[in-house]
Amino acid sequence: MNIISFPDRIEWPALLARPVQSTQQIEAAVAPILSQVRTGGDAALIELAQKFDKVDLSTSGLDVPATEIEAAESQLSDELKAAIHQAYQNIRLFHERQKQPIEKVETMPGVVCWRRSVGIEKVGLYIPGGTAPLFSTVLMLGIPAQLAGCREVVLCTPSNHPAIYFAAKLVGVTKVFRIGGAQAIAAMAYGTESVPQVYKIFGPGNQYVTAAKMLVAKEGVAIDMPAGPSEVAVYADDSAVPAFVAADLLSQAEHGSDSQVLLVSTSKRLVELVNLALPTQLGKLPRQELAAKSLENSKTILVETQQEAIDLLNAYAAEHLILSVENAEEVAERITNAGSIFLGNYTPESAGDYASGTNHTLPTNGFARAYSGVSLDSFVKKITVQHISPEGLQKLGPVVEAMAEAESLDAHKRAVSLRLASLLEEKMT
Repeated sequence: MNIISFPDRIEWPALLARPVQSTQQIEAAVAPILSQVRTGGDAALIELAQKFDKVDLSTSGLDVPATEIEAAESQLSDELKAAIHQAYQNIRLFHERQKQPIEKVETMPGVVCWRRSVGIEKVGLYIPGGTAPLFSTVLMLGIPAQLAGCREVVLCTPSNHPAIYFAAKLVGVTKVFRIGGAQAIAAMAYGTESVPQVYKIFGPGNQYVTAAKMLVAKEGVAIDMPAGPSEVAVYADDSAVPAFVAADLLSQAEHGSDSQVLLVSTSKRLVELVNLALPTQLGKLPRQELAAKSLENSKTILVETQQEAIDLLNAYAAEHLILSVENAEEVAERITNAGSIFLGNYTPESAGDYASGTNHTLPTNGFARAYSGVSLDSFVKKITVQHISPEGLQKLGPVVEAMAEAESLDAHKRAVSLRLASLLEEKMT
């Protein structure tokens, strides 16, 4: 990792900049795929699967039959099934507590307002293929969809890993399709003869999948959030265990060569010890080539004070932020920009990725400045309701009349005035 010692604040933006992606070039490649699926439907999906994935979906079929999903359980070890069940319980419990009871608020006598949550009827989940079968993401997306009461939950994945199918059954996915890439996003956005159209699309993916999500969002299909390569920032002081810090950096770096890791510290000694631990641990990883490339693009930044470290971390707005410092919880209260925070020496980011209970679908690329990670709220709409009694309208009506008249919206005023006149007439008879 590149070590930068005590940089001036004016240098921070350049140091913290993520690798720039050529979005125009990627979108130019993705747009024709979206158009082809929109017009060609299932036939286009079969053709694109053959072209990009070298898979013949005309023989296997686009959808995964229920019998294949049922059979997946028998292909997994008891240990893995137990682990998935425990993760399911933890994630479900944490997200279940995010439910909010309806609270009716009487804003003035006779005027009652409230808000209720309604599950989005049709949602689509995308699970990439690649070298890692992300069945954990099925849990992270499927559980809040299940709790929200989404009526139709469609899952698209080019992977046929039995753990993905097992997790899909566990969270109540209604249909699974063997479709990957930008064409899967198009299928869920527009609908085909086989794939239902959905109202919101969730899930990670490569730069082409991300571009597809952004393009369909411009057309009115909701998406979970903008996303880029995965990232972690670690803030560590002399109370941190160097081997643990190195392991956390590598656990993120192994996602891929475009992943970014950042170490921030006030301790030169800690930085030196972490750099000594990295090569040893890296040499033991099956994915060491990917992790090594990621580390080449990553940085260690030494700062003078804790306040500088906090300011730097808030400027970076990491997807994952590990605080391996003596006063971790106190520091966490001063963090305003992060997707998810991990406190202390014994809270690895891996725990949040899999089974602690929090959601691992988080904003990347600095979007944590304005976006939250996926939660139960991501799968519901909040609908406001109000009820006004005759007595309430008599109190509120003049307020609305005055405001509508001032905005020159006479029909708005009249809608109130007619009711008030009717009430006055009733009173006099």
